[in-house]
Amino acid sequence: MPNAQPERPLPARLAVALEMPVLAIGNIVSWCAILMVVLEFAVVLMRYVFGIGFIALQESVIYLHAATFMLASGAVLARDGHVRVDVVYSRLGPRSRALVDLFGALLFVVPLALLTFDVALPYVARSWAILEGSRETSGLPFVYLLKTLIPAFAVLLAVEGIAMALKALAALAAGRER
Repeated sequence: MPNAQPERPLPARLAVALEMPVLAIGNIVSWCAILMVVLEFAVVLMRYVFGIGFIALQESVIYLHAATFMLASGAVLARDGHVRVDVVYSRLGPRSRALVDLFGALLFVVPLALLTFDVALPYVARSWAILEGSRETSGLPFVYLLKTLIPAFAVLLAVEGIAMALKALAALAAGRER
């Protein structure tokens, strides 16, 4: 078949499989930003126009903000949307970029994610043990769910770091085949 594309190497296929749920979660969570704007508008309107304070609504904006940033960080990394001091990287060739990505993922992203997960687990477990709620009387009773975003962030970041390393390995392997 003249139009048939060559099969991707195994590391590239694994990277795509790992990234699919990370990107899907990022796409779903991106809608939190719109909901957050609508709720914050409602909070401001209620407070300054009608003189009504609604703590649970204010806290829901905080929860959405946390969910947006914690759960979308892996997808941002997958789309190369993270902050990078791009003085040297943009001038590197494909092989050098792949090496930087590989070492960056293995030396920084994955270890940071694993450390975050390890440190956060007891903190989150204590919160779940008491089903921690808001300190405010009329606040949301779901602080334990909010804290659960921390290990979820770490898992998504670790998965994306592994996918990043696999993509870099695939790029390095493809460079050798030429």
